[in-house]
Amino acid sequence: MSGSVPRPVPWHILPVIVLAQLMGTSLWFAGNAVLPDLERAWGLREQFGETLGPLTISVQIGFILGTLVFAIRGVADRHSPRKVFVVCVLVGAALNAAAWLIDHVSTEASVRYGVLLASRFGVGFALAGIYPVGMRIASGWYQQGLGTALGWMVGALIVGTGLPHGLRALGAQWPWQEVIIAVSGIALAGGLLMGLLVPDGPYWVRAQSARKLQGNPLAVIFKTPRLRASVLGYWGHMWELYSLFALSPVILATYLHTGITPGVSALVFFVIAGGGIVAAIGGYVAKRIGSAKVATALLASSGLCCLLMPWMMHAPWWLFGLWIVIWGGTVSSDSPQFSALTASNAPPDQVGTVLLSANSVGFSICVLSILLSSSLWPVIGLDYIGWLWLPGPLLGVWAMRHLVRKPA
Repeated sequence: MSGSVPRPVPWHILPVIVLAQLMGTSLWFAGNAVLPDLERAWGLREQFGETLGPLTISVQIGFILGTLVFAIRGVADRHSPRKVFVVCVLVGAALNAAAWLIDHVSTEASVRYGVLLASRFGVGFALAGIYPVGMRIASGWYQQGLGTALGWMVGALIVGTGLPHGLRALGAQWPWQEVIIAVSGIALAGGLLMGLLVPDGPYWVRAQSARKLQGNPLAVIFKTPRLRASVLGYWGHMWELYSLFALSPVILATYLHTGITPGVSALVFFVIAGGGIVAAIGGYVAKRIGSAKVATALLASSGLCCLLMPWMMHAPWWLFGLWIVIWGGTVSSDSPQFSALTASNAPPDQVGTVLLSANSVGFSICVLSILLSSSLWPVIGLDYIGWLWLPGPLLGVWAMRHLVRKPA
């Protein structure tokens, strides 16, 4: 509706969406946060070897399949995204608690491990209705300032991703079962907040009125130059992002010459959560210089951190600390600006579907990266694993050059 006056957004909408997103996405790495305890309690490492890679990949594959199904069905564009969010939080919280349940039901390690992997896959599928659908909810309320709104939202996602590590550190004496149940409870509370306090926005109603989804969303992405640039930038960022998240406990424990202790978990939380702060700040900077410049600068910074890894792993503690904090702050904080660019350049009636499609491919890329990283770092050494991730930021910066030179 060109020329119409933007509707004022009630003050509580963005804070509630942000808080609900933080609480819902706490499900993402709940399994990783308690994995050392599960390995000891269930004897997983003795029977199955390295379990970090399979556990992380189970969630990511579930997310990929979920986003693919949601995109094909046009779920976030044809149905109330708020209701989709609430249902997926309920399902994800229940599946997250499956590890606690199977601990009481079976003593067989193979059964427990199978249920753990299956439940993490299901949590990933449910997250497809939490993370990208949460962005769809925000785009239904905001046309102007979407980059700022998504900066806060993805900041919440990042903090939520690190939250299980924070809980594990705070509750150093907590049994792992209490950490799992606490995360499920936090997620349920987030779903309740979204369901009760955030109606679907006026701009989503407008998109819903479209008769049907037109065309293949991936074809739309590749045929639209500006959309293609932002999505390729996002895919480059995904090659690096979750591999760093998955291996950050190992990186910190290796540098400190210790195991993955509650103290290491606390450091992991602060490294990951730093990206949430930078994402929120980046949203305001994007108002001045544009989302493309902010995303490209952050992606280039995290790429530089990849390049410096062999030297930083043997640097003095203060330099290592500065490097890992900068890396944690930049590796994820470009994501909201990629999402804002993608949402603003997508056809109005396919915003949710395009976001889901971009997410589906992006997480397929991150699964490949995690597989390679978890397989290769014991062979090539942890010092050089950052060089495996460097091509992602390089591709992303190259793809974004057109948006930086010719902003909208």
